[in-house]
Amino acid sequence: QLIPLVGVVAFAAGGTVVFGVYSLFSKSDVIINKSGNPEPWQTIDPTKPQKLLTIHQKWKPIEELEDVRKLTK
Repeated sequence: QLIPLVGVVAFAAGGTVVFGVYSLFSKSDVIINKSGNPEPWQTIDPTKPQKLLTIHQKWKPIEELEDVRKLTK
């Protein structure tokens, strides 16, 4: 009776580890080395969806924010 419980818990723990490793290497919002890139949000591609599931997502830049970004750099 204990063997199925151990199997389910081991499967859940393994899935957690696999998802954590997947997030580290494929997601742009997970940062390992912040000193190498102090502004990592600037390198994110806005046309690529960041969510697991996106429905009818369209991106267009906001002109005022782009102007502010140009002035602050």
